[in-house]
Amino acid sequence: MVTVVAWVREHQALFEVLGVTSLALLVLSLVVFPLVVIQLPQDYFVRHRRDPVRQKRRHPLLWAGIVVAKNLVGLALIGAGIAMLVLPGQGLLTILMGLALTNFPGKYTLERRLVRLGSVGRTLNRVRRLGGRQPLEIPSDRDGGAAG
Repeated sequence: MVTVVAWVREHQALFEVLGVTSLALLVLSLVVFPLVVIQLPQDYFVRHRRDPVRQKRRHPLLWAGIVVAKNLVGLALIGAGIAMLVLPGQGLLTILMGLALTNFPGKYTLERRLVRLGSVGRTLNRVRRLGGRQPLEIPSDRDGGAAG
């Protein structure tokens, strides 16, 4: 026990940085989450497929750089969230923010399954209502995630 306490005292600066980072991520998530939810199109979760945004961009190299940066930030958040599962901080929320930023196969299906959970869909629509937006269309269980 004495060695653990000594190790913590030795690395006090690290814990201070982790604490400040955790607090900053919490505040950031409380600001960004509602803004993103309010801006989602009403039919976001019931579309058969998403329109590729990159086709609308004029500078494909810039767009590719943005996508790479977004995925790197997402991976960093996932790593920080995993660390926060044992350190001070909101680990699960940080992991979810990281997953939202990353691109991976099956992401759209996962999002649709999550939004079908009653509490998730209700929370998203409560945020939209507070923002003066129409509720999101939630896919039904019988759609198997392929509603339209």
